[in-house]
Amino acid sequence: MSDNNILDGIRVVDFARYIAGPYCATLLGYLGADVIRVEKPGGAEDRFLAPIGEGMSGIFMQTGCNKRGVCLNLKHDDSGEIVRRLVESADVIVVNMPPAVLKRMGLDYESLRAVKPDIILTTQTCYGHDGPWRNRGGFDGIGQVMSGAAFMSGQPSQPIRTAAPYVDFGTAALGALGTVSALYHRRETGQGQHVQAALLQTALTWFSPALIEQAVVGIDRSPSGNRGQTSAPNDIFSTSDGHVIMMVVGRGFFTRVARLIGADSWIDDPNFSTDEQRGDRRDEICERVAAWCAARPTEKIVELLAEAGVPCGPVLDLDEARTHPQVDAMGIFANLTSPGCSDSPSPRFPLSMSAIEPPQNRPPLIGEHSDEVLQELGFTSEEVEGFHRSGAI
Repeated sequence: MSDNNILDGIRVVDFARYIAGPYCATLLGYLGADVIRVEKPGGAEDRFLAPIGEGMSGIFMQTGCNKRGVCLNLKHDDSGEIVRRLVESADVIVVNMPPAVLKRMGLDYESLRAVKPDIILTTQTCYGHDGPWRNRGGFDGIGQVMSGAAFMSGQPSQPIRTAAPYVDFGTAALGALGTVSALYHRRETGQGQHVQAALLQTALTWFSPALIEQAVVGIDRSPSGNRGQTSAPNDIFSTSDGHVIMMVVGRGFFTRVARLIGADSWIDDPNFSTDEQRGDRRDEICERVAAWCAARPTEKIVELLAEAGVPCGPVLDLDEARTHPQVDAMGIFANLTSPGCSDSPSPRFPLSMSAIEPPQNRPPLIGEHSDEVLQELGFTSEEVEGFHRSGAI
């Protein structure tokens, strides 16, 4: 493998916070871009949410990788010229704020184009840039509940939001895809553009099969927790010492399960011929599978199902998930050392590519590269020192 330089020479200035914006910029950093994170003096809020060390959180240990860090007080009188030079030097600006806030801060597309005509602006919002809710802020969970996913994941009386912020990370990935596409477009045309990613759009797109079914068929499904409805057995089952998930779609997998648990009569029963029929009879099927699982330990069940070629997996706690032998074999985590926070696991670039190996550099300390970046922008050492004294950086 060679060192990655796909986006070599591309500068990204990251004004974003938390996940959807920062991780978008991090992905571009994995691809070789020079990413400069701009945050307020003293550090942004996402550094301190569920901290794992001084100025370091679990979120930032993932979303802050492959960046240089600059502190800047955007409300200070001296910040305008610094922002202008950052924009002039940049190819891409990443920022996750509602349209009205972008306009107020001079980070909207028209304001940026006035400084750098071919700039690419990549934004992450909750509700996009149109419609009556466009200027409302939001987080991952709002996308989950407004897409129908939380409704269908819970029980009739209790919607359930998943703890995994998949809407945030999905929006980040789509934003990165859009940014790379915009860079290719600019290379061909010389034109910049505004790339818009939105939490609600991501959430609705990722839950769209259920929305499409409802719109066309009007089936009016009720939530059933972990138990699937379109095939069976699809559920999380209790074992004698834990839990496993079994996901069975298609007659082949169903036949293997039936033979394994001693329910051979199901195989030729016309009432279990299709996924739809098995989904309709999910309670009958899952209760029989649940009894079989309850009498056996997790490890044995996973072994038997794997030997039978049935998709399954153990329910792991946080330590088990990180240290599972398969996770280790895939090399998913890198151990990063940061001052005051040593040996912290951080996921690598979430793809494997045969020709390149994206870098994995620790997140920057608060303001670690402020002087370096400002001098690159043409400010003298005396001017930089003055910014420190005035509180601009």
